Amino acid sequence: MPHDASEIRRIGHLVVDLIADHLSGLPDEPVFRPVPSDLAERFVSTPAPADGATPDEILREFRDTIEPYPFGNGHPRFWGWVNSPPAVMGVFADALAAAMNPSCAGGNHAAIYVEREVIHWFRELLGFPASAMGLLVSGGSMATLTALGVARHVKSVVDVRTAGLRGAPYPFRFYQSAEGHSCARKAVELLGFGSDAIRIVPAMGDYRMDAGALDRAIVEDLAAGMRPIAVVATVGTVNSGAIDPIDEIADVCARHDVWLHVDAAYGGPAILTDEYRAQLAPVARADSVALDPHKWMFVPVEAGFVLIRDGEAMRAAYSLVPPYVRTRGSSSAVMGLPWFSEYGFQQSRGFRALKVWMTMKQFGLAGHRAAVEENIALARYLADRVREAPDLQLVASGLSVVCFRYKVSDVSDVSDTSDTLNRRLLERLQLGGEAFLSSTELSGRFVLRACIVNYLSTREDIDRMLDAVLRIGAELSRRESGV
Repeated sequence: MPHDASEIRRIGHLVVDLIADHLSGLPDEPVFRPVPSDLAERFVSTPAPADGATPDEILREFRDTIEPYPFGNGHPRFWGWVNSPPAVMGVFADALAAAMNPSCAGGNHAAIYVEREVIHWFRELLGFPASAMGLLVSGGSMATLTALGVARHVKSVVDVRTAGLRGAPYPFRFYQSAEGHSCARKAVELLGFGSDAIRIVPAMGDYRMDAGALDRAIVEDLAAGMRPIAVVATVGTVNSGAIDPIDEIADVCARHDVWLHVDAAYGGPAILTDEYRAQLAPVARADSVALDPHKWMFVPVEAGFVLIRDGEAMRAAYSLVPPYVRTRGSSSAVMGLPWFSEYGFQQSRGFRALKVWMTMKQFGLAGHRAAVEENIALARYLADRVREAPDLQLVASGLSVVCFRYKVSDVSDVSDTSDTLNRRLLERLQLGGEAFLSSTELSGRFVLRACIVNYLSTREDIDRMLDAVLRIGAELSRRESGV
């Protein structure tokens, strides 16, 4: 219902107070606490409201039942999965975008040009040509699906948009390492190829894709009458932060005319740093890239990005406007430039670009570089402390990911007993609220995993987490040994 300006301001002040209290108070709260079971039951069983409530009543309910139980990623000691705290300007940008509430399928209005500016920024950051085209999407999964949809259109050599894949004269192949993200498999399945089309390429001892093994796999599949479509390489695997040898993989793809998609959803922003700039520069050779601003650039969720080298191929893969009437558009016309809905699946699109634009304005490239470099330095500090601790074992470390284990005395490190203790340790750590790590498996071993994409974190936070890990590990070890 409509409100006058004074009432909007009054409600706005209440909302800003809630935001300020939440963000500033997080360091003094547990990193994580689960929703109480009675409240959780209420959430899933309460019927829809029959009558409206006042803004004050709604905000009070938010304060009492929602705000106290966050995911945890706004806290300086949250390093689970790949989730960052939000930039303050990104938080406010979401509110401003909602107030404008534009449809960003296309048209001649400011939101469209903001997104085009953001696309231009990322195109330059990744070294792509002006002819490349991008879109802001929900995240890396949708970016990968969008990119591989273009790869299917370009590389399948059948009229997939009209007849689908049923008339194809050969089976298809996709390639990724065992360390690649599961979103690639989801995309391949959704695109109609089936997961059997994916060939897993061995990773080397440092968890990077073996480019030589990739080359041999493609040669074998070509000889067997298969049609390779795409290779999915990774810059910053979620398990260990490994960076696939992109330049070598690009050579293989060029030699066999195979699409190269780079999953840079997590590690892409490391291209800003002096240390990783040269190693990540070959990303510019890819046919497509996924990068998530809501990960290591601190934009509030959802904000993913996909970039396609051949912008016209992207348009051909998704546009329902016949080629003979497609135009370059005009900034002076009502319809504006070619619509974003011609370059991807979504017709209804929100104003995601504003929070990316405002966050990047707030940090600047220099600020983003400094934050990424500090996170990498913290990860190295953590890895060094793990190496020095007699009761801990470093398993892997790359970019800002550190994987380690608590060692069990007189027990083989690969035993079920060791895995069980580390699982219990992690659960105690998470529920205790002192710090939050996630887990993964590397070479068949359960490991504790810290992914530091958090501009609020300090060395003191690392020390507090390790103190908690060592304390809990010692307690569990004593219990296991009956001491």
